[in-house]
Amino acid sequence: MEVGVSILSDHICHLGEGPTYDPGTDTLFWFDILGQKLLEKRIGGGETIVRDLPEIMSALAVVNEGNQLLFGESGLSLRDVNTGAITPYFAIEADNPVTRSNDARVHPCGAFWMGTMGKKAEHGAGSIYWFFKGELRKLVSDISIPNSICFSPDGTAAYYTDTMVNHLYRIPCDPETGLPTGERQLFFDHSGQPGGLDGSVVDADGTLWNARWGAACLDAYSPDGRRIRTIPLPTSQPSCPAFIGANADRLAITSAWEHMDEAARKADPQAGMTLLLDLPVKGRFEPRVLI
Repeated sequence: MEVGVSILSDHICHLGEGPTYDPGTDTLFWFDILGQKLLEKRIGGGETIVRDLPEIMSALAVVNEGNQLLFGESGLSLRDVNTGAITPYFAIEADNPVTRSNDARVHPCGAFWMGTMGKKAEHGAGSIYWFFKGELRKLVSDISIPNSICFSPDGTAAYYTDTMVNHLYRIPCDPETGLPTGERQLFFDHSGQPGGLDGSVVDADGTLWNARWGAACLDAYSPDGRRIRTIPLPTSQPSCPAFIGANADRLAITSAWEHMDEAARKADPQAGMTLLLDLPVKGRFEPRVLI
């Protein structure tokens, strides 16, 4: 079955990432990490709004109707939705000039898992953190490019990858706190195959949808760790999917032109745009983060 792909936003991001949909306002938010921009677009129609950021930021979570939590190179900040004001909230690696924020997602209980990495993808420079109700813990150390942070619908499992290694891991979790309750297990071994495992979301059936960087596709994995579907995309560096729409039944995917020279960009004119897949899915809305 061929899946239709259209352009949701033709604004070209250097490194489009971190898409998060707010069903309360029917708005998709995402980032141009290297461009230090926050973008937003109402799914029902309207222009893409581009806002400057004070530092490199890469992920967003909804706190309540008036506030968002942003994850950036100095840690967590609060953003007032009405005024756009961004206020530092909780420092994470703020004294480390080597690292920046990368992938992050909210566990069903409201805990925030966040990954840091080196600004030049330095080997082992990153970590994955857990933040919940004002408490911070480091969960994973010595990671190079943390991605694919996402959770099973019941909150009993977390997933993540190091794109530099291309192993997708699954970790048992306490559904009440989002903390690991056991050792990580190899969920899927993508090493030696084309492209890199990038951002992921998990739908209501437990299927994990992963954007495969450098391979121009979106892959679906069953809860038992089998790749069950691959959907071609019209740009080579898709970075992260998000469920959007009133029923969370469609997928938006960010992309990037990072590392492309002029010839590569000319051959890949949609690189950096945000795509919309005509693919009915049983998606889930992101939970609100509990700070």
